[in-house]
Amino acid sequence: MEITLKGEYSIASGSNILQVDAFGPFDNSVTEQYVDDMYQACEQFASQPWGLLISFHGNSVFSPEAEEALIKVNKYRVKHGLIASASVILDSSTADIQQLQLRRIYQACNITFYVFSEVGSAKAWLEQFLQQTHTG
Repeated sequence: MEITLKGEYSIASGSNILQVDAFGPFDNSVTEQYVDDMYQACEQFASQPWGLLISFHGNSVFSPEAEEALIKVNKYRVKHGLIASASVILDSSTADIQQLQLRRIYQACNITFYVFSEVGSAKAWLEQFLQQTHTG
């Protein structure tokens, strides 16, 4: 019996925060579609400062190709106003690996980021960071 794991995601926006929910591992086709969708989603901010709130549900270790694609899309996000990212890792037995990968990705793009285990805390931090950056 062959089991195929395919990731899913959703992208939603509100004011100056883009919220992403990612489920499970992404294969190359899902990663490519995510990158395309993210390029379109970034356009709405018109280069105004904004933040990314991304929740990873389950085990979502990135392949080397996916990690490379995420660095590329994050550099694009920065050019379009991204100033901070709050990542939430939920229900994962690979959280340590995910955190290391996220650190590599965000540091490669010079993005301020924190990793959380709960969405409410992540959103509160991101909103506060955006407000402080915007006002001062």
